[in-house]
Amino acid sequence: MPFKDRFSGHASEYVQFRPRYPDELFEYLAEVAPDRLLAWDCATGNGQAAFDLGGFFQRVVATDASENQIANADQHERIHYSVATSEKSGLDARSASLVTIAQALHWVDADLFFNEVKRVLKPGGVLAIWCYNLVKVSPAIDALLEKFYRETVGPYWDPERHLVETGYRTIAFPFVELQPPTFQMRAHWSLDHLLGYLRTWSATQGFVAARGFDPVISLGKQLARLWGVPADKKSVRWPLSIRVGKSKM
Repeated sequence: MPFKDRFSGHASEYVQFRPRYPDELFEYLAEVAPDRLLAWDCATGNGQAAFDLGGFFQRVVATDASENQIANADQHERIHYSVATSEKSGLDARSASLVTIAQALHWVDADLFFNEVKRVLKPGGVLAIWCYNLVKVSPAIDALLEKFYRETVGPYWDPERHLVETGYRTIAFPFVELQPPTFQMRAHWSLDHLLGYLRTWSATQGFVAARGFDPVISLGKQLARLWGVPADKKSVRWPLSIRVGKSKM
């Protein structure tokens, strides 16, 4: 699969508006990994997952095929960022205790990535893949977001998006699969923050490129009638779909 760069053009907005993963997720991954020496975060984007891994692992190698994403990534003393593809990490064989790929497996060739994971994981090392789909706020707001997702920008999602909608469950997972707890992301956002997040969607960017105007403006007017005071912050959440597996000893 050729590299599809859907985020370099708005990497700074991606940093500002994307939600963060729960601390409990990284605590769990640190517990199931054989040790806490080295973690590789593949397709790191702006370093969301890598930054939190830095709180648990002595060294984190965070790679992305996009130079612009790496340039805008969160800095951490334990993280080494580099531009690399998912199938050529640059890591030594049997060097990683944990490999993660967050909200990005659908952008890479899964078979080639899994082969690289098998190469770099030490015996008993852990791979975690996860994704999230639509944000949840309230039934009325959720209905508008669902319509925007499926109808307004729906034609501009890449075909790989269906893998996210199925929680990566349709992908062959050649590892000894574990049964992780359930996790979800939570945040408190104003309406402007929510709209900024919607503009980071690759399908929204595709709509703007094809149609020449921002569809979020119209949606924002509809949401404002349900939101109340735009500056008021509401609880928003995303259930995570996660698969975790161990390399064979």
